Amino acid sequence: MTQTSTERHPDIEIYIKQRSVEQISTWLEAEFDRLELLQQRGQTYRYQANLDGTQIPITLIDRAAKDFSSLWFDSDSTRWPQDRDCARQACQQLETEIRCIASGWNEGDEPDEWWSIKDSGEQLILWRG
Repeated sequence: MTQTSTERHPDIEIYIKQRSVEQISTWLEAEFDRLELLQQRGQTYRYQANLDGTQIPITLIDRAAKDFSSLWFDSDSTRWPQDRDCARQACQQLETEIRCIASGWNEGDEPDEWWSIKDSGEQLILWRG
């Protein structure tokens, strides 16, 4: 079952294909009023972003799933209401494929159903990371 609600997600998570930490950080710096790297441990980067006076914790895991890096915004105060909104903008700005979960993690949903968002369009796929 795919997410059809316009309800704001409590957090945002996307997966970014074949982009460096530097490229992703540059995009984040453009999206937020302020971005500070708080900690790096191995392939995990923890940031604190500021958007209109609101602090937003961000975690980036480089190459979390093969060619994809995980980017998690632990807040409902981003400019994107849902994962797919963020994925669309990231796809456009980073010029690469972005994936995000198709549903809002409702019980009974297919956990491997994801949106694959590319310049050429969007499609539902089964992805096991």
